[in-house]
Amino acid sequence: MTDYPSDSTYPGERLGLPATGSGSVARVGRRLGALAIDWACALVISIAFFSYDSMATLAVFVIVQVLFIPTIGGSPGHRALGMRLVLVQGGWVGLWRPLIRTVLLALVIPAVIWDPDQRGLHDKAVGTILVRR
Repeated sequence: MTDYPSDSTYPGERLGLPATGSGSVARVGRRLGALAIDWACALVISIAFFSYDSMATLAVFVIVQVLFIPTIGGSPGHRALGMRLVLVQGGWVGLWRPLIRTVLLALVIPAVIWDPDQRGLHDKAVGTILVRR
């Protein structure tokens, strides 16, 4: 049971976020674009330094996520497309949340199961949400 109203007209309304603009829930297109940017960068690094190795690509992707989320508020793809990762309750995401979130993201399934606020299970598990800057 939650303390949120059951009827919401837009993603993030139950969490007290605006419908559009800064602080609103980042929509699917931006998120997929950020994922593509981050994966492409990991792929380029993998090709350049590891003669393309799929595990090296995944490792680079994970390292970038874990390093940049707590330091700049999101991955390079998130930041390039005007998003940031925040705690639902506010404050700094810390160090352990990006690690757990990224492991779940790498497993794929938690990231493609969403709630009505468009938060994947990987975000719900650590109490974060991806919002527009």
